Order: sequence, then structure tokens, then C-alpha cells
Amino acid sequence: MLFDIGGVLEVVDDDAWGKLFARRWQELSGFSLEEYRARLTAAELPDISRHAGIRADYWARIGQALDKDSSFAEAMEAEMWDEYCGRLNSELFEYASVLRSHAGVAILSNSVDGARSEEERRFGFSAVFDPILYSHETGLLKPEPEAYENALERIGVDASDVFFIDDHEICAEGARAVGMNAIVHRDNPTTIAAIEEFLRRAD
Repeated sequence: MLFDIGGVLEVVDDDAWGKLFARRWQELSGFSLEEYRARLTAAELPDISRHAGIRADYWARIGQALDKDSSFAEAMEAEMWDEYCGRLNSELFEYASVLRSHAGVAILSNSVDGARSEEERRFGFSAVFDPILYSHETGLLKPEPEAYENALERIGVDASDVFFIDDHEICAEGARAVGMNAIVHRDNPTTIAAIEEFLRRAD
């Protein structure tokens, strides 16, 4: 079983929180929306969704771009992680914990630099899932075929033996395109039932 994190193992609206977060910190910066965007664009921020080890530089550049001291950027980052991580989907996490006794459970997630340490500190994913594949460490983003192909190589199974769960149809489609089975997560009962049906068919 291959799980996404945000919107699946974490209860968070990936499509909404980022816009609300940006709006709040734009207002706190004291700049108009246009000036705020222009300053961040001019800062040429590094791509933290494909690269690791650049978290500190990324947030330092934001502080500099907005003419703020380090405490502003630190507060901004702290709030970002709270919004980014949301809260644990305890029911699905506990189900995966039991599932791992008779089926492999792994993670494939689009992420940003720092996600592994933040999510591990909050939720302890590594106690259940192996491997945990983050885009900022692999350099590969869903729905790029290479992201799924890399996951298959790391897990060491055929695509037809993988059941992928994501909260976005485009990412589920990407998984199907390389031969994986995939569903879009809507709620826990439906997802768990789909996993159980897949396992019954695989027996």
C-alpha cells in the first residue's frame, strides 16, 4: 500500500491552506498584495519541493525580501508547518499500523524541505511506513512518471501489486499511467474498504 500524506494521512486541505496562509502573512508584512508578490518573486527563492538542505536559506531570503528580522521569518515558518501538517488522520494511521503485519506500507509525497523532520516529530510516520519518499529528497514530483517509477524501484515490486491512495485525481491518474492501482481518498471508510477489496483480489 502506497499512501500520500497531506489530505490522506494528515487531515489538511492542501488546496485551501496555502492561499489563506499567504494572505495572512502578506497582511502582516504591511505590503500590498502586489508588492508582497513582487518582493518574493525578486528574491528568487530556491525550489524547496525538489531540493533538500535549503530550508534555512529559503526562509532567510523571505525575511530579507520583506525587510523583516529573523523573528518574523521564524514565526512565519512555524505557522506554515502547523498549517502544512494539519492533524494526524488517526483512524487511517492506526489501520496502516495493523496492515503492515501482512502488507507493505509506504509513503509517496510531494513535499517541501523540512517535511521529514516536522512530520516525524509530530506523527512518527517512520514507525509504520517504509520507505517514506519525499519529493524534496528525490527531486521527483507527482504526477511525473519518474516519481512513481522511483517508488516502484525503492519498494521492489511490480506496479500491478501496488495500491496507491492520494487526495488528488491527477496524482492517482499518474499512478495508473505506470500500471499501479489507485484511488482518490474521500473518507476513511471508503478508502479502507477499497484497500481490503484489493487485498482480497490479490490473495
